[in-house]
Amino acid sequence: MSNVLQLVLVLLFDSYRPFLIAMRCLYILGAWALLRKSGLPAFWSLIPWVREYQLGRCAAREPEGRSFCVTSMLITILQLANICFRWNSGNKTLASLVPLILVFLFSVMLMHFVFNIRIFAGLVHIYGVSRAWLILCVFDELRFIPMLIWGFLKRYQPAWKVEDLNAEMERLATHGRTGVLDEGLTVNLKDRHVKEFFHKKYLLKDIHMAIPQGHMVLLLGGSGAGKTTFVNAVNGYEKADASVTLNGKDMYRDYKRMLYEVGFVPQQELVRGKDTVEKTLLDTARLRLSKDIPKEERRKRVREVMEIFGLTPVKDNLVEKLSGGQKKRLSISMEILSNPSLFILDEPDSGLDGVMARELFEQLRRIADTGKIVMVITHTPDRVIDLFDDVIVLAKDSSRTGRLAFYGSVEEAREFFGKQTMEEIVKSINQKEEGGDGLADEYVLRYAEVQNG
Repeated sequence: MSNVLQLVLVLLFDSYRPFLIAMRCLYILGAWALLRKSGLPAFWSLIPWVREYQLGRCAAREPEGRSFCVTSMLITILQLANICFRWNSGNKTLASLVPLILVFLFSVMLMHFVFNIRIFAGLVHIYGVSRAWLILCVFDELRFIPMLIWGFLKRYQPAWKVEDLNAEMERLATHGRTGVLDEGLTVNLKDRHVKEFFHKKYLLKDIHMAIPQGHMVLLLGGSGAGKTTFVNAVNGYEKADASVTLNGKDMYRDYKRMLYEVGFVPQQELVRGKDTVEKTLLDTARLRLSKDIPKEERRKRVREVMEIFGLTPVKDNLVEKLSGGQKKRLSISMEILSNPSLFILDEPDSGLDGVMARELFEQLRRIADTGKIVMVITHTPDRVIDLFDDVIVLAKDSSRTGRLAFYGSVEEAREFFGKQTMEEIVKSINQKEEGGDGLADEYVLRYAEVQNG
């Protein structure tokens, strides 16, 4: 909105240019002070577009900072293109593109406005000031005012410094490596990253734990905390910079063989609706069991699994005719056929009522009691929390990286977070804009300190 006003004034009134230049200089000066207070190199404020990205980091809004940077760059390019095409108004082809450029320019400016508000809302939170300050941040012409005040007045200090926080987490993480269990799951994950915006985007970092056999483990974390990324790294589907061992055997080095030691049930049912229950399991047995096993032995194993999960009465039914709970049990049965040592389930109770969910989790508890490790992601943990041994809590830190905020027993989790329910724990680590308490950094650091003694 304010960018549109700027463009109109620049084109119509030359007298506006000196004010625009002065405003931009004050904006850069304010960015210099803010970056310095946040522990970032102040010279970044002198580099167009990169300056916006660094402000996003100061506000603990790095993803928005990247978008803010890109939209700033696009606005400049489109404004220059608009001016050049107007100068060449005699060229009908170029002149015909002006309306299209203006429409695109307005759309980019609208996105830029949204990212601007989100970043400055983050700065308001970091500096602990009233939301009324956002009124000054809406317009480009006034944004330099809060930046200068927050940047130069000593009474305004950020809640944390970007580099200091990262350095502290890295220091604590260097001592977190866990010894390998001969019987159980050991995860020593240094990081899982992707290439994004010309640099590494860390999805997970510094996750170390050892889970004994026979434990049923709850995997907690808010949206974007990295739960699915973590289980994919554990089962080897998306390899990380990590060492993952199951009963002393390396998951990554011998992936093809170890694949049969891990059962994974995704949230979506990956079964053919036109097959019967028994045929589905027999086909799975042919794929998952050794080819040396006789046909009758495979049939016997299928019958055993159907009996365990109550599928014998519906063995001749088409999969598409099963109830939601029966489909979940079928998905679990397909994975349990190969008798895996590690069993991972992503929201197995999705779409089930309380009674059916309870029955399903009791079956998972019985599987764990046979000496298996069962790891479960669920968004309704409190109704079955008594069935779990341990809790893993993943949290997004201020740089939006998933980190380990806790691993231990259910009672230890309640004591550590000072909460009685798992939902309250998740709320405490979620970002404030997600309706949480925004305490992820605090708990990540506290847990690292506890682990390092």
